[in-house]
Amino acid sequence: MKHAYLALSLATILNTPLVAFAAEKTQVKDSIEHIEVAGQVIKSQGLSVKNETIDGPFGDNLALQDIARSVTPISSELIEQLNITTLQDVLAVSPNTYSASGFGAPSLPTIRGQLGELFQDGTRRQAGNNGFGVPLSFNSVEQIDVVKGAPPVLFGSSQRNGGFVNLQSKVASTDESKGKASLSAGRWDQYSAQIDYTAPIIKDKVGFRVSYEHLDHGSYYDYSGTKSDSLFAALRILPDDKSTWDINFELYQVEFTDNAGINRPTQALIDDGLYITGQGVQANGSTVPAAGSIVSPTGQVNIDRSTVLTDPDNQNEATTYLIHSIYKRELSANASLKNITYFQHLQREEIAQNSFVEIIDGADTAQNRTELTYSWNDEQQTIFAFDVRYNKVLGYSQFTTEADLPIDLTGPLSNRRIPLTDAQKARLVELRPGVFVSPGAQYDIDNDGSGDFNLSDTTDSRSWQTGFAIQQDSDWTDKLHTSVGYRVDYYDVEARDPIAPQGQTAASDSINDTLQSGQVSFNYKLNADFTGYGAASYNEATSNSMAGGNVLGGDNVISEQNFATENTLVEFGLKYAPIDSDWYADGAVFSQRRSLRNRDGSNTGIRTTGFESQVFYDAYPYWLSAGYSYIDARYDNSASSQDSAQVADAFDNSRPDIIAGTGVGAPSFTPFAPSNSQVQGIPEQSFSFNGNYSITSKWQTGFSGLYTKSYPLDFLQTVKIRDQYTLNVNTSYAFTPSTKLRLDVNNITNQKNWRPVFEGGYFGATLAFPELPINAKLTLTHKF
Repeated sequence: MKHAYLALSLATILNTPLVAFAAEKTQVKDSIEHIEVAGQVIKSQGLSVKNETIDGPFGDNLALQDIARSVTPISSELIEQLNITTLQDVLAVSPNTYSASGFGAPSLPTIRGQLGELFQDGTRRQAGNNGFGVPLSFNSVEQIDVVKGAPPVLFGSSQRNGGFVNLQSKVASTDESKGKASLSAGRWDQYSAQIDYTAPIIKDKVGFRVSYEHLDHGSYYDYSGTKSDSLFAALRILPDDKSTWDINFELYQVEFTDNAGINRPTQALIDDGLYITGQGVQANGSTVPAAGSIVSPTGQVNIDRSTVLTDPDNQNEATTYLIHSIYKRELSANASLKNITYFQHLQREEIAQNSFVEIIDGADTAQNRTELTYSWNDEQQTIFAFDVRYNKVLGYSQFTTEADLPIDLTGPLSNRRIPLTDAQKARLVELRPGVFVSPGAQYDIDNDGSGDFNLSDTTDSRSWQTGFAIQQDSDWTDKLHTSVGYRVDYYDVEARDPIAPQGQTAASDSINDTLQSGQVSFNYKLNADFTGYGAASYNEATSNSMAGGNVLGGDNVISEQNFATENTLVEFGLKYAPIDSDWYADGAVFSQRRSLRNRDGSNTGIRTTGFESQVFYDAYPYWLSAGYSYIDARYDNSASSQDSAQVADAFDNSRPDIIAGTGVGAPSFTPFAPSNSQVQGIPEQSFSFNGNYSITSKWQTGFSGLYTKSYPLDFLQTVKIRDQYTLNVNTSYAFTPSTKLRLDVNNITNQKNWRPVFEGGYFGATLAFPELPINAKLTLTHKF
């Protein structure tokens, strides 16, 4: 019964389309429309967002200027041009998407200062716990749509609301055979290969596509690397001239490194690379890193930026497979149907030498959404959506004994390792020999009135989410368009402790709740070139743990606060998309209030206001783009917390010439009172720019750059990441129309830049991530 939900999903996928395919026997002859174009010669290279269409969030086949939100669609050509390989790279082209490093393996986007959601083909993918999770492969991706603000009503209640990325999967061809192969090699023994091929099985009726990618990446960072394999397969069926059915499958396996960067981020480390040495000491004299340890500085040295908090004996791997089905049918001249089905299975295991454990022993997610679009007339259209999502997670976690600040990275590996004491083991449960995790609930074994165990994210949980949405789109005049939407989601959630301590009855709880969301927007065409818009939305969302599961709190109940995350958005913008010009530009002002899930499961309110703009020019032989963002992110009279209050707490004052230590000891979990302070870890201003010039029809050269304004790393603003920039260059040469060689040189000026490690600033006083020095990659591509 392990994969019963997979079978159920497949049955749903196969039912309706096959019936329709069997019913339609008539051979429909394709008609070819001949269009004669007079006037301007089209010089687009496919590198502008102007002519891309957006499917899913607000309806299908929508032009960018007709969407009342700030959106950046990134085509496959643009993905290749900008060398986008991770979610962090979207900042090169989409404003307000600056992100933390995600422990070296970001699994979620960061948009407008907060983690966003990750969708694929309109359904929410499993992703990391607060951004730390399984790396993402773009092997299956044809287009990346970056949307600011909470997901719309058609996508439903989710967890993260800064914005979202919707990945559009590759589609099989039914009319031509074509393929593409690429090989790349980069600094630090980074090698990758990909082959992508599509062909018709029955011309104009059935086509298939297969794409395989292998990565074997060494790393600049010590004891780091990534090895992964992604196999993607797609099938397109055209039962008749009124329907399409796309089915795709991806199997992804990866071994990767949890990279926490460099600890002890003093201003001297950020500015000059100076690291304070000396191993922390517990009150009992032990040098094993633990809460409350105090460091007596022994000196200050220039640390190699590749020396990071990793360990060669760490284990970290994951396997996942996904199935998507998208069936569309024109029911009549006024009505159309779309059915989307998604299933994902995930397994993950990390056992680290610093006592961190996260084991997902099976996470299954299945979702089915049916959308019915009905046009009452040429001016009024309604979209009805019914959505069911099931999520089941069995996982084990342990992060309560981690301690980063006491570790002297310049010493032996033993400095970093945290063997558990008998007292610590007594507050945990042994999952398997030598592997200790938190139980999934609290127990008072000695009857002293307080719990005897450490809690993290261990859970065996199940949730059903049932939603109904309606969206009304109206054209009141040739210039004015409005859209109004409402959705209600009903949650039925259960959670239990999967590994209760010996002699204890496993605790469990259940909860039911109803969440609502609504949106309203307008577009107004000022003239043929300019469109103004406004949008407002209200969204109630959830707080979840790893793989979207739900946990029991210290009182052994599912917190109602996990279903009390309220998010609001108000946005006004202007879009410039002239028909007879090669330019596109837009700008937006916004105000968002949203909740950020903290490491302890609580919610912190954050309010952001800002401005963002993007400009594109695409006309052979030139391509240019630029993006600017300003964001004022503040706690909304809300509390916050950090691993330690400030980095100085880790040190005593024995070497005031190095640091004025407070002697508090670290880590020392520190809550901060409700305030309107600036949110740490987010630059107020950023500017990106990109360009490409075709020297000849075969030879091209390009560049990209990113500038970020100085911003605080920690809540108390004792340490700041200064103004910094990164400049990349590239050049490519086409030996034949099918074969091209490209060279990318990143961070060509070899800047010593930094990023936060974790979203939300929890480790702002503890860790900082050193970005890569100058590096190069050579890629050979052949089309066939």
